[in-house]
Amino acid sequence: MREVRELGADVHLIDTAMSGFDGIVAAYAILGDRPCLVETGTATSAPVVREALGRLGVGAEDLATIVVTHIHLDHAGGVGDLAAAFPKAQIVVQDTGARHLADPSKLMASARRVFGPVMDELFGELLPTDAARIQAIGDVGSVDLGGGRQLRAYHTPGHARHHLGLVDSATGDLYVGDAAGLYIPDEGADARTGLGPGGDMGEMMPGTPPPDFDLDLAVASLHRMRDLGAQRLLFSHYGPISRVDDSLARAEEEMRVWVEAVRDARRDGAGRGAEFDLDHAVAMVRDRVKDRYAGLAARPEEAAKFEGLSSAAANVSGIARWLEARGE
Repeated sequence: MREVRELGADVHLIDTAMSGFDGIVAAYAILGDRPCLVETGTATSAPVVREALGRLGVGAEDLATIVVTHIHLDHAGGVGDLAAAFPKAQIVVQDTGARHLADPSKLMASARRVFGPVMDELFGELLPTDAARIQAIGDVGSVDLGGGRQLRAYHTPGHARHHLGLVDSATGDLYVGDAAGLYIPDEGADARTGLGPGGDMGEMMPGTPPPDFDLDLAVASLHRMRDLGAQRLLFSHYGPISRVDDSLARAEEEMRVWVEAVRDARRDGAGRGAEFDLDHAVAMVRDRVKDRYAGLAARPEEAAKFEGLSSAAANVSGIARWLEARGE
């Protein structure tokens, strides 16, 4: 039975158990008059999420809303399954991702090209959702949680063009999806604050995959989130962190360090008259950032599972694609 962690104010973290791992992908249940699920996890995680909602007292007819921060399959792959399991739930997504939930064929074909034979094991099949049940949000919007409580939604591109940040009006919690990368709490971190015994933060790493990564948009989204005045960040990978400004500043710093390292790798290759070499660039980036993640390196099993989720190669590829489009 996977973790369901109470975070206060009727908010519960659900470990979706992606690929059988603990502590890698979180969904969040907001209970109350109109129960809401933020993120679904993968299609293969849908039974885990459904069972966790049942333990929280959310039956098939009770869930009012399913919201996804973006349509990457570790966040939204279970939408079709959970829409079928909770037939009264409205599905909320950023406008540019809505058509892919109604007709996932292009999204799934693209994912199969990238992940090949491990696709089914990692993610499973994103099933289509009736378009009439999908609410698309543009730059701003809201989700009714009942009792005057709302999730206010803001377009936060950069990681993906179809990305939303979500602020709970009752708590000030900001669901950041992947817009601020990954937060990896230290061992023994507080369950509600995400901080270590001395108030220290864990590790933060960027999420910069192709095809949508754009540093300028990502930084603008981080600044937009900072200006929302959130009291706590809730990461899809993984869990809460109460040091909001520090976390968002660190997220920007990490992205800039990685972008500069990939830029240097591209220049190094160009200076030698060579084509861009992804393996060489990944090695350069790893060397550049190894001291930044020394704490994570001391936890090899934890490092390995997050590398499987957000690999250095994928992040370097996304940055290289963005730099190439800019002619750098």
